[in-house]
Amino acid sequence: MTTTFITGANKGLGLETARRLVELGHTVVLGARDPLRGATAAADLGVRFVRIDVTDDDSVRAAAEDVERHEGHVDVLVNNAGVAGTHGVDPADLTGADVLDVLDVNVAGVVRTTTAFLPLLRRSADPVIVNVSSGMGSLEHTHDPSRPESQVVAPAYTASKAALTMLTTQYARAFPDIRVNAADPGYTATDLNAHTGPQTVREGTDAVVGLATEGPGHGSGRFVDRHVETTWS
Repeated sequence: MTTTFITGANKGLGLETARRLVELGHTVVLGARDPLRGATAAADLGVRFVRIDVTDDDSVRAAAEDVERHEGHVDVLVNNAGVAGTHGVDPADLTGADVLDVLDVNVAGVVRTTTAFLPLLRRSADPVIVNVSSGMGSLEHTHDPSRPESQVVAPAYTASKAALTMLTTQYARAFPDIRVNAADPGYTATDLNAHTGPQTVREGTDAVVGLATEGPGHGSGRFVDRHVETTWS
């Protein structure tokens, strides 16, 4: 049975990913920062909850140790935790601290979690990392007037997702024994955008679930949305 750990899984895309993977037979461990919301979400799905704050080294290390004690290994790591930061704020008022706060979750948080969970992934016969990125980090998408990404100004968030997709390619090269890919959920109605996205959370998790379940033999270092593999530009 496939064991999957998901960060930021108490709501939105993370929760729906957990729900769908449970339906597909995965043993899901639900990770979240808020202990009450995380435990409630896990109880609703009938899965185990592990607290993890991806901005805190000790919390991430403790989460990995907890999973090692209980599950012993991880087959799929879904780095889903993310924040929008100062979305909607005048870029003229953006501060370095604002940007660092977003990068700490969306990029450094992925690094912390990946590093801590690598030993558990390497105990799997087919280890997989899925980084939940965004087309908002694509130069091509944000310059295409026909796409919704081109209508949004969110410097910290878009920069963080561009960094995350590049981090994915670097990890794919650094860890040839692990399949590492990035998923673009698309414009999905979640708390991150005040539920303005036209896609449902089920549609938004199609790419994540697809990468988590595709099995051996598929490529690494890809950027995939719910329809196709997309470009990195």
